[in-house]
Parts: sequence; structure tokens; C-alpha cells
Amino acid sequence: MTHVDAGAELDPVHPVPWPPVRADGLTHAEVAERVARGQVNDVPVRSSRSLADIVRANVFTRFNAIIGVLWLIMLFVAPVQDSLFGFVILANTGIGIIQEWRAKQTLDSLAVIGEARPTVRRDGNATEIGTSEIVLDDVIEIGPGDKVVVDGTCVEADGLEIDESLLTGEADPVVKRRGDHVMSGSFVVAGGGAFRASRVGREAYAAQLAEEASRFTLVHSELRSGISTILKYVTWMMVPTAIGLVISQLVVKHGGLKESVARTVGGIVPMVPEGLVLLTSVAFAIGVIRLGRKQCLVQELPAIEGLARVDTVCLDKTGTLTEGGMDVTELRALDGYDESYIRKVLGALGESDPRPNASLQAIIDAYPDSEEWRCVESLPFSSARKYSGASFSEGDGESSTWLLGAPDVLLDGDSPALAETGRLNEQGLRVLLLARTAHDLDAPDVAGTVTPAALVVLEQRLRPDAADTLDFFARQNVRAKVISGDNAVSVGAVAAKVGLTGTAVDARRLPAERQAMARELEDGTVFGRVTPQQKRDMVGALQSRGHTVAMTGDGVNDVLALKDADIGVSMGSGSEATRAVAQIVLLNNSFAALPSVVAEGRRVIGNITRVATLFLVKTVYSVLLALLVVFSQVEYPFLPRHLTLLSTLTIGVPAFFLALAPNTERARPHFVRRVMRYSLPGGVVAAVATFVTYLIARHHYTGADSLDAETSAATLTLFLVSMWVLAIIARPYTWWRVALVAAMGAAFVVVLAVPALQSFFALELVGTAMPWLAVGIAVVASAVLELLWKWVDRRFPA
Repeated sequence: MTHVDAGAELDPVHPVPWPPVRADGLTHAEVAERVARGQVNDVPVRSSRSLADIVRANVFTRFNAIIGVLWLIMLFVAPVQDSLFGFVILANTGIGIIQEWRAKQTLDSLAVIGEARPTVRRDGNATEIGTSEIVLDDVIEIGPGDKVVVDGTCVEADGLEIDESLLTGEADPVVKRRGDHVMSGSFVVAGGGAFRASRVGREAYAAQLAEEASRFTLVHSELRSGISTILKYVTWMMVPTAIGLVISQLVVKHGGLKESVARTVGGIVPMVPEGLVLLTSVAFAIGVIRLGRKQCLVQELPAIEGLARVDTVCLDKTGTLTEGGMDVTELRALDGYDESYIRKVLGALGESDPRPNASLQAIIDAYPDSEEWRCVESLPFSSARKYSGASFSEGDGESSTWLLGAPDVLLDGDSPALAETGRLNEQGLRVLLLARTAHDLDAPDVAGTVTPAALVVLEQRLRPDAADTLDFFARQNVRAKVISGDNAVSVGAVAAKVGLTGTAVDARRLPAERQAMARELEDGTVFGRVTPQQKRDMVGALQSRGHTVAMTGDGVNDVLALKDADIGVSMGSGSEATRAVAQIVLLNNSFAALPSVVAEGRRVIGNITRVATLFLVKTVYSVLLALLVVFSQVEYPFLPRHLTLLSTLTIGVPAFFLALAPNTERARPHFVRRVMRYSLPGGVVAAVATFVTYLIARHHYTGADSLDAETSAATLTLFLVSMWVLAIIARPYTWWRVALVAAMGAAFVVVLAVPALQSFFALELVGTAMPWLAVGIAVVASAVLELLWKWVDRRFPA
């Protein structure tokens, strides 16, 4: 409803009354003056890391510090080939920085497209500007779905209702009148108006809260927290083991000090799973870039992880199953009303709302306004009320009050018009009731006693890609739930047209208690007449049953549910509020992009889980080999160059390809347990087989160069066992995975066959008996490994 007050206003932020605000806003000179004083809304609209932050995060890590110190030592005490691991770390760090920088550029360029652009009045004109261009005292217009981007004082209000739940936790919208304070981070749910910016930039009361609400922060990232947990335990194991190895190698050295130091470093370096963190960052970054090319804005890199875990997707009908526009297909006059008169009423109702929704826009297109009618008072549409209304002074001097909204909300259950509505709903048509009321618009019981005048039948435009998208979710075992504010029967009919079958439930009959609601949600597929608060409750109920929930939406009534869902997906054409709280924004408004989004998440998380096993098998066998060496008081069997070669061929290169491969398997929980249940037996078998070969070789070979021969035999066994670990991890086989494993094996054969490479890597197989024994031990170890992993699958299922 419209409220108009005159005179000075009292701003709660300022202690003295301000002069009346000009309706046409600031002049360009006044704007320039405020910019010069620094009274600009300079709060960053995004929180993406700067280049300096990206470099710092990739360079200054705990393990880079360890590797860096060891690299410097090796540069002074050993040939350059024993320092190769340092150059590899440099290359890896560079790759990580470049990929994350590319991802940042992708995010920032897309964020400009999806950025909120409020409408301000300057020099009497309404102009869209970026949020960072707002200055103190700007007059900013707001309507349904708009986010309040700075603190201010309301100067115009036309049925203005603002939701402040993201700031205060209060679920009910707050009616705002002229002179009321509005806070940044809240959003408009009904009506319209304008406010004057009273606090901008970092001075705004809710600026920091608004910034948090407008970006995605993954509350719990199992992948990152799991990797952090693993690295913490690795550090604990590594420090005492490394100290013991240093002492033992200095005590039992047979060669010079430099070689003892080199072999000590060779034992410490492979304990560090340095590539695991890098590969995780690279996989996230590449995922963001890939989605960016499909016009999907990911608010933060780890958001991709959430996509992989989704098993239930809640769809808002409008904007996902159907396109935004509608068409009026029929007008049915009721109770003897003249159709030409009804057309005038509908035309006047359309003119009374400056910000019509899709339904009212269809009516405006079909029925032009009659200039004789004058709107006296209006009630904007609210998704909580399910209707809008207006009071008119008709051309002949008569006055009337009309409501337009959901028939099953405005009418009694035994109304004949409601029965007719049900038959139309069964055909998937949307029906609005035009009704006359004798009550005031703001009367609490205005919807109880109305006189039906006409049914307005609307046809919704189905999205051509909706059926294929729902079919994708069905094939991927992701359950789809349609949650809509429209009539349940109508929504169910629309869902059936795109291949989604199941029970249609009227949400007004759902129990309020969470567990009871969750049981109903498990059984139903389509839910109609859902209120905004119910949408939020339904998301919470599904989560309480262990589901990972994605919610799609584009309207202001979806904001609360989007905020609470594990992954919120908004259309780019949606309201500012929905784009602000969503984790994924589909900038091209294509529901068909969702399969790509989910598939990308699964690719990243599934592949990281797969390749993490490779890295941690190396860590386990390195720690165990070091312990066996310490307790046996023998020289460490490897130089850094040997383990650099093995790591490159059995982990580094394969992991890069495997991490970027397609993977449609839905991610499962318990990342640490899933990785360690394979890494521990794999690492133990590799270490034991390698050390057995090394001990046998120590008795087999004698002479001055025996240590090199022993090292070569042990390297052969470790390589073959590591190759078998890779072969298991690479399953199920495709042609390129077989080719990848074969190429790594062929590269090792080349090193053994080319004299220059033999010399460079200090690898030379002496005789035939010991090398063949090393192969035999590796074959036995691989068979044991195969049996162990099958037993682990049965004994400790994921």
C-alpha cells in the first residue's frame, strides 16, 4: 500500500533531522563531491584472492619449506640429478599458481556479469550502476528480489516488505514505511520503494554480514579437512623418522659424508606428499575454468566439492522446468460478470503494479489498461500471501477492491469455481482467480469473503531441455523433488510432461515436525503451495535424513532455501538476492547446464580420492623403509634421483592425467578412511618387498660398487610394485588408461636400456639372477596386494 508523508525525516543513523530528500536524487556535481571526500561504497563485491595471496598460499607451505631446505643441502653435497626433486617442486608450484590465477580471472570476469546493479536516481533519471559506485545520500530504488546493498533510510514505500532473516534470523518479513531504517544484506520480498544511502562502504552497519551473505563459503569441506588431517599425521611420523634416519646414516656410512647426506635426504623427501595438495588445487581450478566456459559462476573453488556429493536436487518449477514467460489462453467469467468489464479490471490491476511478476506480465500483455480507472491503493503480490490486490476509482465514479491470486487460497473448499480450477490444473495449466472483496486490502480476513469474478487460465512454457536434464539425474541416482508455490495438481501435471512421475502433495497438509515432514518428502516427488519458510524447512528435513541437497531457484521466495541448501543454484536472470546467496549461478539461465555442473564436481572429488591413494602409498612405504633402515642399521637404499624417477613415472605424471579424467561416480563420504584403507596395505607391501630385495642383494653382491647394484635391484622391485598400485588405481581400464600405464613402464625400460640415462640415474642391473629375483619378489608382492585390497573391500566397505 502507498504511504506518503511530507516534511523532514529523522534518520536513526544521524542525530539531527535531515532536510527532505529530493525525489530526483543527487546531481552529478554532488556525486563528484562525495567521491572526492571518499564517501563511496568501497566494500569489495567479491572475495577472490589477489595474485599476491595466491602466490603466498602456493609457495609458503610447510612442506615447501621442508623440501626447500633439503634441496639447498643437496645442491651443495650431491650431483644435480640428486636435486631434481627441487626443480619438480618449483614446476609444480608454478603450475598451481598459474591455474589458480586463471581460475580467479574466470571467476572475476563472470562475477562482473552476475554482479548486482542497483538502480539509483541521479539528475532526475533512474540509472543502473555497480554497487561500488554508490555514494552517500544516493536515492536507490528497490523492488521484489532486490538486495539492499547499503544501509539507508526509506524515503518511498509502496507495500514494501523486507526480509532481514539473513541478518537477524527473524523469518517474518518486516513492513517498511517512510523514515524506517533498512540494512544492507536484507532483501525485498514484496512491494517497492526507494531509500537514501546513509552509510556506505565499511561504515555500513551490516557491510561485513552482507559481504559474507554474497559469497559462498563451504562450511565443511571433507576433502580439504581430510587432506589436512592426513598431512598433520604425516608430519608427526616424518619428524622422528627423519631424525632417526639422519643419525643412522651418519653412524653406518660406508661411503663419504656427502653420499650419506644424499641418501638421508633421499629417505626424507618421498615422505612428503607434496603433489597431493597441488593436484587438489589444480583440479579445483580447472573445474572452475571448465564451468566458467559454460557460463556457470562458481563462487569459491571448494564449492565444486559439494556438487559431487549431491543426491537430492530440489527444483523450483518456474525457471527450471518452465521458462519465465507465460501466455493467457482463456478467460472464464463467473457469476454473471461481463467479460469486457473483467478485461478492464485486469488491465487496471496490471497497471497498478510497477514491478509485475511473470503471471501479471502475461495479463498486462493480454489486457491493456483502461485509462478511466485510477488506482487508489495497491497490495503487491507476496509468495507468502499467494495473492495481490488493488482498490480503484472507476471511470463512472464507483469504487471497487479486487484481488488476484490462487483460487485455493481465496475460495472456500466447496466453491464450484474451485472444482473448475482443479480440472484445469490437471491439464498442467495455471489458474488465477479474479475476485471482488468488500474489505480493505490490509484487513486480516480479506481473503475469506470474496466474490469470484473470473478465472484467468495461463499456459506455462516448458523448457525444451528439462526432460533430458531430469533423465540425467535419474540415471545418476540423484532424486529430483519439485517444490513450488503453485497448485500441486498443476505442478504435478507439468512435471509429468517432462518425464518426472510421482505423487503430488499439497504442502499445506505437510506436518510441521521435521522428522514427520522428512518421511513425507521421501515418498513425494512434487510439492505445491509451498511457502518460502516451508521451502527452507523442507531442505532441512531432507538434510536431517542424511541427504546432500542442491536447491535451484530464481525468485525471492527461494532465497532462504538456497542459503540453507548444501549447494544453492540460481539462474543468472534471477533476483539479486538469489544470486547473492547461491553457490552456483547459471549465467545463461539454462537448466541444461546442471548436469555439467554435477558431472564436474564428481570428476574432481572422485579423481582426487583416486589419486590421493597413489601419493599416500608413497608416503607409507617411505616412512616404513626409513624405519626398517634405522632398526637394521644399514645404509638407505636410494638416492634422491631414484625416488624422483619413481615418483614421476608411477605417481606424478599418471596422477595428473587421472585427476582430469571423466568420472561420473557420486562421491562418497569418509575421504580419509577411503584413502587410507588402500594406502596402508599398499605402502606396507611395497616397503616390505623392496626391503627384502635390498637385504638379499646385500648378501648377493660384494665389492666396491656393490651398493649401486643393491640400489638398482631394490629400485626395480619398488618400481614394479608401484606400477601395480598404479594399474589398480587406473581401473576400470579404458584405452588411454592402458596406454598411460604402458607408457610409464616403457619409460623406465628406456632408462635401464640407454647408457647415458643409466649413468644419470645411477641405475645398472648387475648379472641376471638378482634382477630376476627382484622381479619375482615384485610379482609375489603384487599378488599379495591384489588379495589384500579385495579383502579390504569386503572387510571395510566404503
